[in-house]
Amino acid sequence: MTNTSYIFLAGASRGVGREIANCFTAQHFPVKALLRTEAAQAELADLGIRTVIGDAMNVDDVERAMLGDEPIQAVISTVGGFPADEVKPDYIGNKNLIDAAVKAGVKKFILVTSIGTGNSASALPAQTLAALKPVLIEKNKAEQHLIKSGLNYTIIRPGGLISEPATGNAILTEDTHVIGSIHRADVAQIVYRCFKSPSANKKVLSVVDRNMIYPGLPGFMEFKLK
Repeated sequence: MTNTSYIFLAGASRGVGREIANCFTAQHFPVKALLRTEAAQAELADLGIRTVIGDAMNVDDVERAMLGDEPIQAVISTVGGFPADEVKPDYIGNKNLIDAAVKAGVKKFILVTSIGTGNSASALPAQTLAALKPVLIEKNKAEQHLIKSGLNYTIIRPGGLISEPATGNAILTEDTHVIGSIHRADVAQIVYRCFKSPSANKKVLSVVDRNMIYPGLPGFMEFKLK
């Protein structure tokens, strides 16, 4: 499938964002990526991705990248930082992207955060929650801003991330107590499926590998995409 409007991707230089870039280009979607530095520019260009240098923390950069003449059909963000970061992009960067998406009139915004955010905090062991709390607070603010923005959205909360090839074993759930691990490539495939599926609209979903769910959890209901 080809389309004249772009998938706008923030966070494509590494991790889940890079896997999402691979996934969407494999499906022949035109992708426009916002990159903070030129380090990954050549590699993404080789995939056929249009790149724009800019910082999600800078409103002007985001609006310049998103509000041009080229239409944006959806925005996907994996923007996030680390607990030790003095200024974390998890809220500010995503807020800028969400606000620009509203102005651009995009059809869907997919935000990738993590299990432990918001009402899924109880899924994490106490020590892990304490270590990640500074980032999770910012991620929760971003989630809430997106929910209140009026945009059509899907929020995806992965479990612990592993850099291995996709397994096809990813499962989604609305159960906020679920915790486990998942390969980044599988998260990317779930993002693509949620983009394609209206049943994922206005949903907040945790995603883990069905074979890497932490032991001791009670049964839970899987969310099936239609």
